[in-house]
Amino acid sequence: MADILIVEDDRRINELIRRTINMTGHMGVPAFSSREALSVLEEKRIDLILLDIGLPDMDGFVLMRQIAREFNGIPVICVTARDEVPDRVKGLKGGAEDYIVKPFAMEELLARVQVVLRRFHKEQSIFHIRDVEVDLAGADVKKGGEHTNLTKQEYELLKVLLLNKNIALSRERLLELAWGMDYYGDDRTVDVHIRRLRQKLGLENEIKTIFRYGYRLEI
Repeated sequence: MADILIVEDDRRINELIRRTINMTGHMGVPAFSSREALSVLEEKRIDLILLDIGLPDMDGFVLMRQIAREFNGIPVICVTARDEVPDRVKGLKGGAEDYIVKPFAMEELLARVQVVLRRFHKEQSIFHIRDVEVDLAGADVKKGGEHTNLTKQEYELLKVLLLNKNIALSRERLLELAWGMDYYGDDRTVDVHIRRLRQKLGLENEIKTIFRYGYRLEI
């Protein structure tokens, strides 16, 4: 589990991001100004910062430089409405690991957060669902202590569900994340693989069907 500081002055957006982050098993820590952000960093270990650039008391780029000086090593993802190329370049050259422009889909935010956490070895790698254990680092799946053979595609789908646990994902999004952007097959293949995962791992109650939409792994 990672502690993620959310520096966003819009309280509605901050709360939405925090709740989404918490649903995936991480801990979202809110801050509504640069002053609050620096105070949190003084008091708490933070693994990742989601930073709005348009803060009321300090430009986000200035805050990012101060964080780099005083709290070296904490990765930052810029989350902002400023979508001009010079701003993107300034953020990335200034040390941001990624740059996300508002408005954005929460699935996209989570995916980018996971990439950065993985890069800094902060991502959860072992998951337990009843008697099922999944080791993402070792690409190993066990049920009742015994190794379970999944096909490559079944494993990739399970991995996507785990990394987005408690989040509803559409069939189209699951295809994109588990099969890849260049897959052109029927989205009914998702239903087939979901059925196989439920049967092999006994997760009929945990992998929920979202009517006319997709699926959600509830943990």
